[in-house]
Amino acid sequence: MQKTILIVEDDPAIAEMVADHLTKDGYQVLHAPDGRAGLEKFERERIDLIVLDLMLPELDGTEFLKQVRSASFVPVLIVSAKDGVLDKALGLGFGADDYLTKPFSLIELSARVNASLRRATLYAAEGRPEARSGTTLRIHELTMDTERLAVSKRGEDVKLTGKEYHILKLFMLNPRRAYSKEQIYRAVWHDDYFGDDNAINVHISRLRDKIEDDPSSPRYIITVWGIGYKLGEF
Repeated sequence: MQKTILIVEDDPAIAEMVADHLTKDGYQVLHAPDGRAGLEKFERERIDLIVLDLMLPELDGTEFLKQVRSASFVPVLIVSAKDGVLDKALGLGFGADDYLTKPFSLIELSARVNASLRRATLYAAEGRPEARSGTTLRIHELTMDTERLAVSKRGEDVKLTGKEYHILKLFMLNPRRAYSKEQIYRAVWHDDYFGDDNAINVHISRLRDKIEDDPSSPRYIITVWGIGYKLGEF
């Protein structure tokens, strides 16, 4: 089935360039010139991936992303002129899957779109009944139900994004193993690692904020200096 991509971009030249390129790649492409129009199209159409600018009229990109994430795990690729570490952290922290800084290569855009859609397909497959193991994983006060794709702590649901869930699942399935950032990226993103630690750092930080009693002194996801991260021991 042909995948549908929504471009939310207020610069008509950039939107047209990206739309033409992705159409040639075989995708159906929709365009919204601002955040509110983007939300309307997202709610009305079946969207497989969103290419999102952050600096938008009507409704800015981060608010757009928060509203999308409240209802869906659809892959979101941020394409923005903002290139600071903080901007990337905010974008990924709100639930974006990837980040490209303007100006960008259309070849790299295609690669990142294809990788995001491939990961989304893999994650969706885990949710199908024939792929479910029905396993319950536990560590201390944290419980993961891999059939419902749900996490709870002391009986209370913990709302995780798709990436956060799969990072935690990786650790809980391999409680004694320490993972480098490259190994985490390959296992969770299902893609080649290009040395950008920011995506891993942001997702680990957000995960700790949600599962740790004191994120500044983590016990569930601990840092192994010189290596990466591993599951804590209780």
